[in-house]
Amino acid sequence: MTLPDAPLPKSAALNARLHAAVPGGAHTYAKGDDQYPENLAPIITHGHGAHVWDADGNEYIEYGSGLRAVTLGHAHPRVVNAVRRELDKGSNFVRPSIIEVEAAERFLDTVPTAEMVKFTKNGSDATTAAVRLARAATGRTPIALCRDHPFFSTDDWFIGGTPMSAGIPQQDVVSFPYGDLAALETVLDQHEPACVILEPATQTEPPQGYLQGVRELATRHGAVLVFDEMITGFRWSEHGAQGLYGITPDLSTFGKAMGNGFAVSALAGKRDIMERGGLHTHHERVFLLSTTHGAETHSLAAAIAVIDTYTEEGTTDRLHALGDRLAAGIRDVTTTMNVADHVQVRGRASNLVFATLDTDGKPSQPYRTLFLRQLLGGGIIGPSFVVSAALTDDDIDRTIEVVADACGVYRKALDAGDPTPWMGGRPVKPVFRRYA
Repeated sequence: MTLPDAPLPKSAALNARLHAAVPGGAHTYAKGDDQYPENLAPIITHGHGAHVWDADGNEYIEYGSGLRAVTLGHAHPRVVNAVRRELDKGSNFVRPSIIEVEAAERFLDTVPTAEMVKFTKNGSDATTAAVRLARAATGRTPIALCRDHPFFSTDDWFIGGTPMSAGIPQQDVVSFPYGDLAALETVLDQHEPACVILEPATQTEPPQGYLQGVRELATRHGAVLVFDEMITGFRWSEHGAQGLYGITPDLSTFGKAMGNGFAVSALAGKRDIMERGGLHTHHERVFLLSTTHGAETHSLAAAIAVIDTYTEEGTTDRLHALGDRLAAGIRDVTTTMNVADHVQVRGRASNLVFATLDTDGKPSQPYRTLFLRQLLGGGIIGPSFVVSAALTDDDIDRTIEVVADACGVYRKALDAGDPTPWMGGRPVKPVFRRYA
């Protein structure tokens, strides 16, 4: 692909058909064509390993695969074969299948900080179930969530606090900043929330003693501590970030990497809380994750295969090694091209993101548009630099070369004080905004 004359006619036609049939043109806002430069939103036909192909025949090295869900690479043979074996047996029955026992026990063996687990199909259902359990267990309504973490659920308790709150009544939710124990203690003192929910880590490592402090504060104030491990689970460690940092939450949620692209997520936690949604409790029962498709056999087979691959092949270590190599290469070229203060790679090696800053050092959607456009032209697609284990050394080397070329254009835009000539059209937009 070359720029600027690189239209994607087949993808454009498919995007138009999507918008005619699907609100937003995608089934998750983060995949919308507004997240990509104008006329450069490829429609994917297939993927293999760390590469994908679009409807116009272009091949890309892909980052952030499946919004961080495909960590082993597309069509990973171990996962595909496990799924294929289950498909011939049937996928859904009137009673639980044997693989539900096997998957639950395998998960709990891998995440020993949890005592029970219940599977579902997406992260939002799992986090909302955690909130429901916390409210039932404490008899309280308010929710305390970390304002620095971008997404917890599609349900009202979270979306009501975003700019896309149309149609949602006022929610009893308060927020706190990450890394500040004093601020969290103030929230707990003033609001007595049912739970404290946060990602254990994101772009920055938790400050020394922070997660332990959060654990102690939640216990002292009688609040249920919930770790959202949709991203950190498996990427930080197959035991989750809770295993890596040695902190046991009351409840936690897993997904994304857990199925390598297949629809499976999990709510896990302490038995005394989880059993409120079961049949062995003296408490008033909680209606907890009752989903027809929550335990489809092929998705659970995928989860078992993913867990086995991670534990037997050291996948987390490979993700970190690849991310370290990529980050070091990008930092070298941004320094060489004199844009290190404006194009930055951030985060844990297994979960790298990039920041695009303007001449004043502020986050810029126009400069992000320029950067994404140059990456696409060089055959690199992704809203981040989140690696998959399928990337090769050659893929990393090629990515660094493309980033170097992109940084050359970025420098020209900085010198001109205006990225517009290199954007190719309107800027990309943030997902959460009040108007289209």
